[in-house]
Amino acid sequence: MVKALWGLLFLPLIGLSQSGSFPPQAGIIGSDAMHADSSVFRDWAVTCEVERGFRRINFPDSGVALTGEASFALGKADANGVVSLGDSGVATLTFTEPFFDGPGPDFAVFENGFKSSGQAFLELAFVEVSSNGVDFIRFPAISEVQTDTQIGFANVMDASYLHNLAGKYISRHGVPFDLAELPDTSVLNKNAVTHVRVVDVIGSIDPNIGSYDSQGTLINDPWPTTFEQCGFDLDAIGIINSPLPPLSIQDPWIVNAHVHYNWFDLMGTPIDPENGSLPSGIYLRCSSVNAYDCEKVFIP
Repeated sequence: MVKALWGLLFLPLIGLSQSGSFPPQAGIIGSDAMHADSSVFRDWAVTCEVERGFRRINFPDSGVALTGEASFALGKADANGVVSLGDSGVATLTFTEPFFDGPGPDFAVFENGFKSSGQAFLELAFVEVSSNGVDFIRFPAISEVQTDTQIGFANVMDASYLHNLAGKYISRHGVPFDLAELPDTSVLNKNAVTHVRVVDVIGSIDPNIGSYDSQGTLINDPWPTTFEQCGFDLDAIGIINSPLPPLSIQDPWIVNAHVHYNWFDLMGTPIDPENGSLPSGIYLRCSSVNAYDCEKVFIP
């Protein structure tokens, strides 16, 4: 769905009656939306593979989603743009280190919806995790959205009707996911999750093509969206419960960076800061005196 990004860096909390059973939209009292600038995030995706879906699942001639590149889902939310998945499109992401089931939410998924008077233009996706890259377990999604009338591509939605569905919050506000909500199974090690998979919801209320939630209810979201930017628009995935230390926030201009530190990308490849500066991203910064004295650094 074509979206105008409004650059929402701050939303004042407002009191608004909640209609559904779940937390409301970002900026409304009771929301559990997680801002991209929160200090709780310790890691962001470092690889992403995308399988594009059709612009309209029941019309293959409509072509596939085209907006963005897989690399746009890497790093911090809103840093690179988004990658559109299309109907039932899939993105699979990995991280610097495996993450684990810790206190509270363990990670958050970011999309680029935008707000309109308490409700928002949203597009949804299922979220799955794996500890071996082969066996994926899906979070139990729930939709309380009515299924009598199809939500059109220009209609808004109430986030309080949605649970465990990525995309329920607006741009720069991640939907949190807690591994504790998943059943214990031998095919998933909750203490060493390596992959997160995002699967676009086909929001049609046609029972022959629409997506169903964990309770067997059709999920009604804006459909069809027969544009190049269609389906779920993945922005980023931020990891909270990671063994990595908290990210240090550094100014983009690093004075004498080549003298005081050695810089590397997350694969360990040396980087020479050009003219003392580095582009936005996540790096390893190591002391030029003690090579074992390193920290992970985010440069906005």
